[in-house]
Amino acid sequence: MFENHLEFEAPLAELQNKIVELQTFSASSGIDVSNEISALEQKLKTTMHEIYSSLTPWQKVQLSRHPARPYTLDYIAKLCPDFMELSGDRRFSDDKAIIGGPATFRGRKIMIIGTQKGRDMKDNLYRNFGWPQPEGYRKALRLMRLANQAQIPIVTFIDTPGAYPGVGSEERHIAEAIAVNLREMFNLTVPVISIIIGEGGSGGAIGLGVANRILIMENAYYSVITPEGCAAILWKDRKYAPQAADALQLTAAKLKELGIADAIIPEPEGGAHRNSDDAAKNVGDAVEQQLNELCRMDGETLKNNRYEKFRAFGCFDTVPMQQELPETEAAEQK
Repeated sequence: MFENHLEFEAPLAELQNKIVELQTFSASSGIDVSNEISALEQKLKTTMHEIYSSLTPWQKVQLSRHPARPYTLDYIAKLCPDFMELSGDRRFSDDKAIIGGPATFRGRKIMIIGTQKGRDMKDNLYRNFGWPQPEGYRKALRLMRLANQAQIPIVTFIDTPGAYPGVGSEERHIAEAIAVNLREMFNLTVPVISIIIGEGGSGGAIGLGVANRILIMENAYYSVITPEGCAAILWKDRKYAPQAADALQLTAAKLKELGIADAIIPEPEGGAHRNSDDAAKNVGDAVEQQLNELCRMDGETLKNNRYEKFRAFGCFDTVPMQQELPETEAAEQK
């Protein structure tokens, strides 16, 4: 149950191991230890609730990166079994870190686009560890334009630490590819929903994230930079990533409070990887609710809604200051 457990999950792994030991002992010796097992199971349940109900921002970041966490293709398999992947940007190549294509979601035609990580080293190399390159964003834009032409909603799944910063990516103009996506997504006349299912890092996330509704899973994060990147810039050392995570205000609850996220999608206790079926159902219910609302709007309303939503980010109040001259300047004027 707690294989590949995170550091803060160590007490849970210890309890689980004790339960397994008692079960093995009971089976081999024939001695009934069901009372002891029940007591440990209850303690496991209580400890699990205590740990996951009080996670720090850094612990949530770690949970969002759990190797067993459902990825885009996992959600697609459970929500849209008739998904048909479309490949290539028609300019350079096919970026495997971004996948997309048309599908049927609960009786409604949609276009799904999302970032995709790998499960093992071979798969991660194939998916470039979930770091999209310029051709990935250009492929995504091609699919968005197809959806706009067909007048079907767009749903994007975001789970990436950021856009790939390598030399080849820069040579093919990664910044321009993301910028064009931002501009063009504001002009779409169909509903756009973005779901942060794991990591939502930097321009890699926003390149698929200009949406009418931004949903975030309970243990996901959304930030202008990863905590490690922030720590490397501010403190010159990645070991300060936990402090950076606190400062970045990147958790789902904080993003909802700031008005950046429109809704938080609850996860099974312990994270989406503990029960991927329930996690997928929660995602599907949230998407369906938002689509029911957005599909009532016309194209112009959807465009304006998207524009006003992003214009409202980062609003602040100004307070007039009294114009008092410094003493030296006042003395000079006299």
